[in-house]
Amino acid sequence: MNQRRVITLVLAAVLAAAASLLVSTIGSPEPAQTLHGLGVVYLHGKAGWPGGMNGGIIGELKEEGAVVAAPEMPWSFHRRYDATFDQAMTEIDAAIASVKAEGANRIVLLGHSLGANAAIGYAARHPGLAGVVALAPGHLPEVDNMRSFVSDGVARAQSLIAAGQGNVPHSFPDMAQGIPLTTTATPVVYLSWFDPDGPAVIPKNAAIIGAAASPVPLLWVVGKLDPIDRRGPEYAFDALAKNAKSKYLEIFAGHLTTAVAGRRQVIDWIKGL
Repeated sequence: MNQRRVITLVLAAVLAAAASLLVSTIGSPEPAQTLHGLGVVYLHGKAGWPGGMNGGIIGELKEEGAVVAAPEMPWSFHRRYDATFDQAMTEIDAAIASVKAEGANRIVLLGHSLGANAAIGYAARHPGLAGVVALAPGHLPEVDNMRSFVSDGVARAQSLIAAGQGNVPHSFPDMAQGIPLTTTATPVVYLSWFDPDGPAVIPKNAAIIGAAASPVPLLWVVGKLDPIDRRGPEYAFDALAKNAKSKYLEIFAGHLTTAVAGRRQVIDWIKGL
């Protein structure tokens, strides 16, 4: 593990969290209620926490009148990984139901990193969302070094499932922004997230969105210092950007600071839906 890179990521996370706290505490004494009827479900990133790394977006959306849910997802720091990709889709269903119960009649999914991956996956399976915001999309099991790093784990998970041990927890390789990690999961759960041909592959889900009769509008926000920026819009955005309101936004930020750096643009885009 590159120690300098780990220290840089930790410092970036601290700065992003501090900026998020600062932004979330700044607001007008008479908040404009312009987003009544809008429900937003925020999906945190890998090893994150409910609402983590949102850059103050959640607080401002609430001030504007939106109903916001920030569930703890199966890839959180405490849960990694205790549910399959499909089961995570069901958890998003429940979060959407909760904001609808509070009066929301239009739904936007807003996700960071692996949360953005899941938001795109959900949109591919559930047309009719008002919009999707993908902040620093991450977790790319089909790509380059991650595919190579987890290949033995994927093969082992497949063998264990074939041997009838699909629901017995084992240790498997994981990766976050190029940093090698390990995680404990059942083979069935692990394969659902790390199979390079599985359901958590962004370009595959992007193609489904793009082929829909009424493609959902999607805002793709990526920092110039984020490794995924090198892949450009052709990686997945071009395939799904079939709605006139879809937008590819490149900003000066890293993976962990994309939300705070792009907060104003994200809020404005949501208001324009």
